[in-house]
Amino acid sequence: MGSVDAALKPRLRLRTRSEYAGWILSILVGVGILTSVLTNSNFKWEIVGKYFFAETILRGLMLTIFLTVASMALGTLLGLALAIMRASHVKPVSMTAGLYITLFRGTPVLVQLIFWFNISALYPNLSIGIPFTDISTAIDVNTIMGPITAALVGLTLNQAAYMAEIIRGGFSAVGKGQLEAADSLGMSASMRMRKVIIPQAMPSIIPATGNQFIGMFKETSLVSVLGVAELLQSTQLIYARTFETIPLLIVASLWYLVMTLLLSYPQSKLEQKYSRATARLPRKSKSVVLTDPEGIAR
Repeated sequence: MGSVDAALKPRLRLRTRSEYAGWILSILVGVGILTSVLTNSNFKWEIVGKYFFAETILRGLMLTIFLTVASMALGTLLGLALAIMRASHVKPVSMTAGLYITLFRGTPVLVQLIFWFNISALYPNLSIGIPFTDISTAIDVNTIMGPITAALVGLTLNQAAYMAEIIRGGFSAVGKGQLEAADSLGMSASMRMRKVIIPQAMPSIIPATGNQFIGMFKETSLVSVLGVAELLQSTQLIYARTFETIPLLIVASLWYLVMTLLLSYPQSKLEQKYSRATARLPRKSKSVVLTDPEGIAR
């Protein structure tokens, strides 16, 4: 362990003159840009400060956070199901999941959002019931598929396709020896998935999921085209009335930046945790984690 800890310690190195020159140049350019932005009266920073904590803006921010969390949670669950289907040896199941992933990853999310918002043009009414009986319930799609519902459905279904590939990539990172050891212990397919594959795939899945979460937070701005009063739409409603376009866009941009930074911190901590855990494992033990009831390594 001592040699592993020593290898993890950062090595000291001497800075060169070109590196110092690069730092000085970067600082000068940064100070120049910052001075220009802060002293330019056209930015109207007093307007930015006035609306930064406005009630309308905060309501839009809360709706943005809700759409992000809900879409990621539902998309991750659906993505897990799709990843399991994609890894299935049953061809129709695997092909169905592959078709779903290709369709939703291959079309723009903005187009998907508009499509779901107008789905009632294709299916104005749906009926849910028991086949071959008269028991059914009619559903008015136009009433149900409002702007927020369409945004949630569109973001969730799109996110599920990307999460399915992330989870499938994590499954692929599990060594073949682990699967053979699980089979030798007589594990069922569901137990092997729960006890072996998913726990060992998490170090690969979690960092990528964090990136998707941050991307989803910014992607919610697309639902403004549906009239959903999230953060961007809330600022648009204000500057449509006050004509203070640039200051209000700065307000929205600052909130997106603040939330991205807040989300990036726990993501970086998770990445460090899993990278350290992986680095500290001895090389020979990375592929030997299963034991039978007598304690014999598989």
